[in-house]
Amino acid sequence: MKIKEFFGKFLSLYLWGNLLAMLLVVVGLCFGVKYGLEWYTHHGEGIEVPKLVNMTSKNARLLLAESGLELQVNDSGYNKRLPADCILAQSPGPGMKVKPGHIIYVTVNSPSSPTFAIPDVIDNSSYREAEAKLMALGFKLLPPKRIVGERDWVYGILSRGRRLNTGEHVSIDTPLTLLIGNGQFGDDEDIDYTEPEYYFRGEEIDDIDDTDDEIDEFKEIKESDTREQTDEEPVE
Repeated sequence: MKIKEFFGKFLSLYLWGNLLAMLLVVVGLCFGVKYGLEWYTHHGEGIEVPKLVNMTSKNARLLLAESGLELQVNDSGYNKRLPADCILAQSPGPGMKVKPGHIIYVTVNSPSSPTFAIPDVIDNSSYREAEAKLMALGFKLLPPKRIVGERDWVYGILSRGRRLNTGEHVSIDTPLTLLIGNGQFGDDEDIDYTEPEYYFRGEEIDDIDDTDDEIDEFKEIKESDTREQTDEEPVE
């Protein structure tokens, strides 16, 4: 094949026609997939989710039903400033567009404050440790009450004048008062003191001062034994 004929094939209308047809097919497929999916999924079309926060779940359910949407409660919280059964949060949020029949999940306000168990802090932690644990759970703490005992050690918890026990469930709206030590001890507290024991020559004695004569006697005996051993001549 001559070089002229070889390059002449690149100028063939048949070749360029096939390339153009392939290009048109690829472009057509791209546009078809793009607009076809948008048409199939109704992209850009949908129902705008209304704002449900601060509404009661009953009214919110009626409002969503008019738009072809559904409501489902999936969690609860507590806000004492709002009435019970009031919606605290929603998902999807207001303004989002969803398809008809979509479920809107909401969090409603509980009719009563939650309760938590008193952690194991009574006679088991310092004031700072107990304060951190209780406040992390949401409890409100009043100024502590100091009693006789080790300084800043927690000896009890009061709730409206009543002492609480570890594990007892209490509302987080109930203020708590910690009973902590003031670093002082009462006069009626006994301090254990163990009298030291003294031994001399394997025998227990009551008072170390009473053994002076015995110790001197023991030293004289040892010195006498030492002199006798020194004076003895070695036997050949």
